[in-house]
Amino acid sequence: MTDPLSPSQTVAIIGHSFAPWVAELGLDLIETGPTHALLRLPKNERVELRGGPGVGVICGQAIAAVADTACVLALTGANGRFRNCTTTDMSVRFIRPLAGGDVDVRVDLESNGRKLAVCRVTLCVAGSTKTAALATATFMYLEA
Repeated sequence: MTDPLSPSQTVAIIGHSFAPWVAELGLDLIETGPTHALLRLPKNERVELRGGPGVGVICGQAIAAVADTACVLALTGANGRFRNCTTTDMSVRFIRPLAGGDVDVRVDLESNGRKLAVCRVTLCVAGSTKTAALATATFMYLEA
């Protein structure tokens, strides 16, 4: 097994492997290892709802994008390199609002095989242990 990439090496993947707006999320990779990764989504008003009763709450589309991106970064760190992959299935459960502010993101690798990988993502308001969103995602590696 190869050594996991450092957080800075893994985050550099975003610059050349993702759409530019994904980089604008500003995800910080805190720790990566063979079975998990810890990330932080810093406060970003661009992903918060602007009107109605949900003003200041992070929108569901951003939460889904963060979960998907965090999984790819966790897999990159665990594999010691970027492996081109595509999301084949993803489910997000929105449990409670994520009020504007930093968000802690934990990715647990449930399986990381030759062709498929399965991840579980937990998102919480920074410093809280209460889960706000829970995602599961399956990825297919596209390389031969």
